Amino acid sequence: MNPMNTTLAPTLSVPTVTRPVRPARRVIWRYFSILLGFHLLLPIAFFDPFFTWWFPVYLLVGNAIFGSIGINLAYHRLLTHRSLEVPQWLEKTFVMFGICSLEGPPFKWVCTHRIHHQESDVEKDPHSPRENFLWGHMGWIYTDDPRMNSFMTYDKYIPDLLEESYLRWLHKRSRWAQLYLAHIVLLVLAAAGVGAIFNGAEGAIHGAAQMFAWGVVARTVYVWHITWFVNSASHRWGYQNYKTNDLSTNSWWVALLTNGEGWHNNHHAAPRAASHGHRWWEIDLTYSFVRLLEIVGLAKKVVPVIVPKHRLQETEPVVAA
Repeated sequence: MNPMNTTLAPTLSVPTVTRPVRPARRVIWRYFSILLGFHLLLPIAFFDPFFTWWFPVYLLVGNAIFGSIGINLAYHRLLTHRSLEVPQWLEKTFVMFGICSLEGPPFKWVCTHRIHHQESDVEKDPHSPRENFLWGHMGWIYTDDPRMNSFMTYDKYIPDLLEESYLRWLHKRSRWAQLYLAHIVLLVLAAAGVGAIFNGAEGAIHGAAQMFAWGVVARTVYVWHITWFVNSASHRWGYQNYKTNDLSTNSWWVALLTNGEGWHNNHHAAPRAASHGHRWWEIDLTYSFVRLLEIVGLAKKVVPVIVPKHRLQETEPVVAA
């Protein structure tokens, strides 16, 4: 009601409707600065001495190691869903690859993803794109979620991981972040050494510069965005094999970029299954790597595709990979 009108109509009372006001979201400036900083560094990759025509190799090999093995396999299928078992030394190695993608510590990554499965595309989902695409893609990353500041949340969602001494060690004193910085130094020094062998001091400079620009900065940003597309694009565009009561979809181009993670509706229908591709054309290279590990005896208890009957489409039978 306009207070200026109260003197003109003192006896008239008009009820007002009060809408609930969502608390203002707090930006985590440390996270935002890191994301912004890496994106601002990207242009240097296209200038001498940083540019190289071998950049697709840097991105594809970097994604295979740090994205597919580190994030898809270690963070997602091993830690989050326990889709298979590998020897402890191998699991620790794969987790280190995941850390080198700079997507946060394992505890937080796994906790967030388990909440996502429980609250998919409803109000409590940490990163549903229902609100807007940018939020589902990356806005949630640099925005504070009070749940992530409570030990009770971690105790509820990742009690199994809290018992692992190696993962606890990584979280103490942010050792996971120190490991990321250490991997930058190692990669740059290795590239400088190889360059020096073939072309002396000039080769060392070019090798170090190109590794930093393409093997670290561009590769990190590339793996970030293709991973985030699973949260954003694969909850907006694509097709559904199963009735999952959420917006998860199978997106062929996200699956292509992420080596299999884009078959997201399949994954929501059978979260623990090691394979995300359920039909012959749904290629999942991350699962192909799992099969290779299984063949050589380094993976066991690989969880098969088992979709509950209530999630099957009326005209679509389940197809196990």
